[in-house]
Amino acid sequence: PFILMEPGRSIVATEGITLYTVGPIKEIPNVRKYVAVDGGMGDNPRYILYGAKYWPIVANRVVSGTEEVVTIAGRCCESGDLLAKDVKLGEVKEGDILAILSTGAYNYSMSSNYNRIPRPAVVMVKNGESRIIVMRETYEDIIRNDL
Repeated sequence: PFILMEPGRSIVATEGITLYTVGPIKEIPNVRKYVAVDGGMGDNPRYILYGAKYWPIVANRVVSGTEEVVTIAGRCCESGDLLAKDVKLGEVKEGDILAILSTGAYNYSMSSNYNRIPRPAVVMVKNGESRIIVMRETYEDIIRNDL
């Protein structure tokens, strides 16, 4: 017999890590501090759709032990384009690489070109070796079928 199964979130969710570049950081006194990144609901709609919880970390350098509460905002022009709200994060600066852990479940299959933003590449890492398994989209890819 032929058996087909979906790996499911319980198996693959923790295996994915999404990397973002930190853009502008904006603090609204007595409200919250926003850390904008170069992705968001287009490549990871699970926060806005399901309230998925993520734990971001600064991935490109060692940060001090001091943490502050921040909200990670995406690049789309939507007030709900968030990846994490009011989470603790070490000192973060514009240009840093932010890793969002446990993003292996459905992110790519649910991603879209909302706001005409190309989807990022997908890279698989196994035994210390990496390879691209889905190429990064280009703007030409997005408009290819437009008339």
